[in-house]
Amino acid sequence: MNAKSAINKEIFAPHDERMLGAVQVKRRTKKKIPFLATGGQGEYLTYICLSVTNKKPAQASITKVKQFEGSTSFVRRTQWMLEQLRQVNGIDPNRDSPEFDLLFENAFDQWVASTASEKCTFFQVLHHTCQRYLTDKKPEFINCQSKIMGGNSILHSAADSVTSAVQKASQALNERGERLGRAEEKTEELKNSAQQFAETAHKVGLWDKA
Repeated sequence: MNAKSAINKEIFAPHDERMLGAVQVKRRTKKKIPFLATGGQGEYLTYICLSVTNKKPAQASITKVKQFEGSTSFVRRTQWMLEQLRQVNGIDPNRDSPEFDLLFENAFDQWVASTASEKCTFFQVLHHTCQRYLTDKKPEFINCQSKIMGGNSILHSAADSVTSAVQKASQALNERGERLGRAEEKTEELKNSAQQFAETAHKVGLWDKA
């Protein structure tokens, strides 16, 4: 089981939620640690996860999840409702970049994803989720590549593929229906011809006998 599947099973499923997407990140800027803070839990991996509740009305949220070194389990940290997200900054709209910022009502984080493609996939899912679950106060997406919000996203591509498959299937059924219709017409014509031939032969036979 990969890390994202494990996070979904361990963190979200027990709370009747399902994870829609996740991206592994590191901070671009070091967070200031209070002078009095002592000790720590060592190295850790951080994931920004997008989830939605299974109960209606569905509510989406963004959760920071950590996995500490030497541990196989995950820990839920800060969580924001999707409505609290104000801005998503892709940093550079002209190239694949792993950097991004998330601005919430009461927080601002600067991140670097493990890869640019992982960030892109997460942004596509995040944008789609915002459009689906937020009726107003949608967050602003800035400095993002067009493929994240345009027709080339994996979500739109998948939808297009499904639509295309349905259209092809429908066309095949229509063509098959037309062929069957033509076959039925031919059969009916042959049946009528045979019936007419039989009637004619019967009449000819009667005439011969007469």
